[in-house]
Amino acid sequence: MRLWLFSILFGLMCTPLQAAEQPNILLLFADDLGYEMLGCYGGKSVPTPELDRLAEQGTRFERCYTSPVCTPSRMSVYTGTYALHHGYTTVLPIHLGSKQSVDFQKLPTVAQRLRSAGYLTSVTGKWQLAALEFHPEHCRVAGFDSWCVWQIWRGGAKTTRYWNPCLNHDGKVRDDIADRYGPDVLADYVIDQMKLAVAEKKPFYIHHNMMLPHWPILPTADDRLAGREEGSLNQMVAYLDKLVGRIVREVDQLGIAGQTYIVFMGDNGTDSKPPRETTQGLVTGKKTDLNNGGMHVPLLVRCPGQVPVGAVREDLVDAADLFPTFCELADVSISDLKLDGVSFASAMHGKEASPRQWITASYGNDAILFDGQFRWHRKGQKLIDCRDLLHEVPADLTDPPAQAAHHKLSKAMQQLTESKP
Repeated sequence: MRLWLFSILFGLMCTPLQAAEQPNILLLFADDLGYEMLGCYGGKSVPTPELDRLAEQGTRFERCYTSPVCTPSRMSVYTGTYALHHGYTTVLPIHLGSKQSVDFQKLPTVAQRLRSAGYLTSVTGKWQLAALEFHPEHCRVAGFDSWCVWQIWRGGAKTTRYWNPCLNHDGKVRDDIADRYGPDVLADYVIDQMKLAVAEKKPFYIHHNMMLPHWPILPTADDRLAGREEGSLNQMVAYLDKLVGRIVREVDQLGIAGQTYIVFMGDNGTDSKPPRETTQGLVTGKKTDLNNGGMHVPLLVRCPGQVPVGAVREDLVDAADLFPTFCELADVSISDLKLDGVSFASAMHGKEASPRQWITASYGNDAILFDGQFRWHRKGQKLIDCRDLLHEVPADLTDPPAQAAHHKLSKAMQQLTESKP
């Protein structure tokens, strides 16, 4: 009798918990921000207290990599495929008025999957995958119920993202924000979308393209308040950090922290020719470079009660891994899709390591594979020794570890190239 009663009570207790296990997913995606700019990664250029706090409250991934420019990197996030397979290896020239557009009916997205599973989906910031002037429903086709994105091209000219921003909100260009700072408007939108989902008692997936700290270097809202007429990369990073803190605090105030995976990530390396100082030494690579400085980005994850606090993981993470990871968190099947990404949900939760053995990235006519120690370049068929990330050198092919990496990575690159659709 007691066993029967216990079974009934246990079942009643588990039912609401299972219903609540479909978590919220909030992706904070910085534009041109390498790992070395954050204090929690040893960065010394600018204080980043909010991001450092996010790392302390969750898990920091030490080895996350992307393609070194926006379109290849972002396409890998949206589609869960490598640039070698989705085919976008350079920047789509939407800023020049191109009528090209990514066909998201042929390339399934993570937003489409989550929307089909009942998520409220929204996207912000840079949308450089089609000119909305020519393709007004492109965000919706990509899987987003709502959007507030920078409409890069309008009326035959490129627009602005920061001051007097041209932001398309669900099909209409905002006409009430001429005096506002674009990143502030987007933060407001993210908070409104979270409140809407909470009110409707639905899980949300918000892909927040933060726009900062991408060129042009302009004064932030804080610069203007302080009377500074000149902007700087460091001040733009500091303002991004401030906005992260604002959004994270709103998650906490809404009472959804334990149901919300906050994922902070950079889309590619920092756009800076001068080296950036870290506690480990100088980072000399930059955006567009297929090396540590161009591809190595921050990745922080927080979800109280689910993600270990203050943990540091060494798992290799590729930009394509976000798609299967988010679907695993949401318990959404992707068995019918052919993805390159590998879920690291287990690593997020402090359990088994990701099985990923190497990451890949592309830019122009070159592509690389990197196994955490050695990097193979398809162009020139060369192997780089990266065992000291800040001092990369051509590999000595008489060295047994280099010989093994040469064989493994060159063979894997050949297989990837041959499997291109």
